[in-house]
Amino acid sequence: MKRFTRSFFLISFCLSRLCHAQQKQVVSGTVTNLQGDPLPYAGVYLKNSTLGATTNEQGRYALELPPGSYTLICRYLGYARAESSFTLTDKRLQLDFRMQPEQVQMREVVIQGGEDPAYAIIRKAIRKRPFYENQVKDYACRLYIKDVVHLNKGPEKFMGEKVDYEGEVLDSTRSGILFLSESLSSISRQAQPPRFRQQVISSRQSGGGLGFDFPVFIDFYQNNMALFSRQMLPRGYISPIADQALHYYRYRLEGTFMEDGQVINKIRVFPKRKHEPLFSGYLNIADDSWRIHSLDLMVTRQQQLQIIDSLEIRQIHAPVGDSIWRIRNQSLSFKLKMLNFDLRGAFASLYSDYDLHPQFPPDFFDSRIVMAYDSLADKRSPDYWDSIRPLPLARAEARNFRQKDSLARVRRDSLQAPHYRDSLQQDQPPPRLTDLLWRGYRHTFYRRQPYTFHWQPLLKKLSYNTVEGFVTGAGFDLFRYTDSAASWRVAPSVRYGWNNRHLNGQLDLLYRAPSRSAITWQLSGGKRVSQINPENPINGLTNSLYTLLLKENYMKIYESYFGTLQAGKRYENGFSWSADLTWEDRYPLQNTTDFSLIRYPDKSFSSNHPEDLATRPFLHHQALSAGLSLSYQPGQKYIQYPRYKMSVGSKAPVFGLGYTKGIPNLLGSDVDYDKWFFNIRDDINMRLFGTLRYKVQAGGFLNRKSVGLPDMQHFNGNRTFYNIKYLNSFQLAPYYRYSNVAPFYTTLNAEYHLNGLLTNRIPLFNRLKWNLVLGANAFYIDPQNNYWEISAGLENIFKVLRVDVVAGYPSRDRTAVGVRVGLGGLLGELVRRRLR
Repeated sequence: MKRFTRSFFLISFCLSRLCHAQQKQVVSGTVTNLQGDPLPYAGVYLKNSTLGATTNEQGRYALELPPGSYTLICRYLGYARAESSFTLTDKRLQLDFRMQPEQVQMREVVIQGGEDPAYAIIRKAIRKRPFYENQVKDYACRLYIKDVVHLNKGPEKFMGEKVDYEGEVLDSTRSGILFLSESLSSISRQAQPPRFRQQVISSRQSGGGLGFDFPVFIDFYQNNMALFSRQMLPRGYISPIADQALHYYRYRLEGTFMEDGQVINKIRVFPKRKHEPLFSGYLNIADDSWRIHSLDLMVTRQQQLQIIDSLEIRQIHAPVGDSIWRIRNQSLSFKLKMLNFDLRGAFASLYSDYDLHPQFPPDFFDSRIVMAYDSLADKRSPDYWDSIRPLPLARAEARNFRQKDSLARVRRDSLQAPHYRDSLQQDQPPPRLTDLLWRGYRHTFYRRQPYTFHWQPLLKKLSYNTVEGFVTGAGFDLFRYTDSAASWRVAPSVRYGWNNRHLNGQLDLLYRAPSRSAITWQLSGGKRVSQINPENPINGLTNSLYTLLLKENYMKIYESYFGTLQAGKRYENGFSWSADLTWEDRYPLQNTTDFSLIRYPDKSFSSNHPEDLATRPFLHHQALSAGLSLSYQPGQKYIQYPRYKMSVGSKAPVFGLGYTKGIPNLLGSDVDYDKWFFNIRDDINMRLFGTLRYKVQAGGFLNRKSVGLPDMQHFNGNRTFYNIKYLNSFQLAPYYRYSNVAPFYTTLNAEYHLNGLLTNRIPLFNRLKWNLVLGANAFYIDPQNNYWEISAGLENIFKVLRVDVVAGYPSRDRTAVGVRVGLGGLLGELVRRRLR
């Protein structure tokens, strides 16, 4: 009986597949120009339907349809629309298109006051822009995305190191496909209340894993558009039909052409000024309706494009309902040449199956989820992809999928074999002297759950201060971080001062359970050297240079035996907490050397005890403290992956609250205090008008019976030329002059990044892409203890540096003026975040 049942279901399945094959058949072909050259990313779709396809880089398309009679329309920018009627039977049909160039003709127009007739057309398009932006209230559609990045040429070495192309399928010249992914999603949008949902039905990346599934929505009916990331291009780009477009663009009517009985105006678009976020290229506007028919626009580095050299945007709009047009095909193509890397990429998007009157169930939208993956999104077979793909793979792309997927399968299967793990472990090179001294060394032990050893380079632990003299240290990490197993880290380290002959060492243990929402635990203990201000206002390298070269020792330190237990957790709703319990046996330290490389007869080193706190002695004592800090950012958005959920942030401010209790008479503790703080911080993108970042904090001591120097409220001053703690420092303030145990204080840090708003209008200077940044910092304790400063500077210097001129107005001193250098700009911001 069981054998009969299995046979029955097998036969039924086969019959259903045969029926399916008979129900649909494929019409395919190539789209070329008159010379036979393929036309990539041409739009091919059924007349009076939302079903369509796109050609690949070789000009090939494929469309699966039931048998019947159809009319297929082919459109490509710069070519006349082509139509072909056919009858599809139970056999595949080859249907090629040979596109004729557009027959653009100049209309007889009356030019008034020397104005090109394109301006009258653009004014009408601008007046209709709000209507078309909001014409479609609710809709649903399907979106296919294919992203491919080609490496035209790659360097053999980068910064003296051999480039590792392991896992990439490249030829002998180091060229080939570097990244390839495709996905199919269901897009749903509701106007009131505003809701959006992207359900990723299937997704894959060459070599395994989920693809890059984030759609790039570029709606030229909006006044200002984001291209890719607001972080890379914070000002956005101004549409050629924006409300104020006539202030930014020049236009020229190239001519008109007829399509489907309507006149299409071909308009050339020029930026009025270089170095502004503007487009150049062609915009086709339909006569009478004044809607966008299609466009081919480009931005380059002259238009504030960062990192990449050029980006070309092509869109084809087509009817999807009664007098309603939407984007049907969109392609983004970029080029990049930098540091001997030559890259080009193409992101193709095809919108189909538009439903302009969807009936969404009451619980259909989740305002927190911006993208959700189907549980089987990354489990689809190659046959599935061949059946749903509206954009045929190029031969190189199909080969890349096969080769990388096969290599990934071999690695995944072989990783369970002991001999393969042994071979991987043996293939790792032994450490070199430069690794031990400067670069660091990493070695992975391949077991069933691999773990990694990382040696911290010795020279980066070398420093100098007037207490310890020359300081050397050593340390390593042994860790395992995986998605499916518990993560842990063991990190021992030692530090030795050659002048005071003190040896310090500590051990850090970190553990996190397999669940992403689990509590992270850290246990640390040993003997250490710490700055009196626990926020470390000056780093060891900077202090070493100032001490040795300028005979100025700003770092103030103490020594302690300690033990601390920390725990923390982050929740999906934007709330997080961290708690710690710390015991310290604190010892004051004194200067033991006055050595510097350069002699200054009129200079002497300051005491290791902050001179501004001379009336508060630092005596040997014990301190036991418990702290709790809370953070909350409302309005969190998430991506729901098949096995976990990831936050993508929120536009709301971040609220923070903290409390620390100095616990007396327990474990010998001599401290007794209660300290609190509350802060708000935000990053507001005002698009064309720049970015505003701020942090406001208030706090104080509720109880101050016994407060050690490290427990006081310190403000992060700065007496060096270098600063990167912009929203957490005061660039000209002394380090400890305003340290206090006051019942209340308040601080303000603010920066206004103009992102080229003014500097882009200065001839010649605008070619540098240096941007103006304004700042203001202040704190207030009481009328006798307050400080404020203002600054103006330039950032994005060589994409990395920032230079500020700062004027400080302290309540206890004269006005001070100084220059500060730090990290700022496109790459500088990324580096600074990693250094935090």
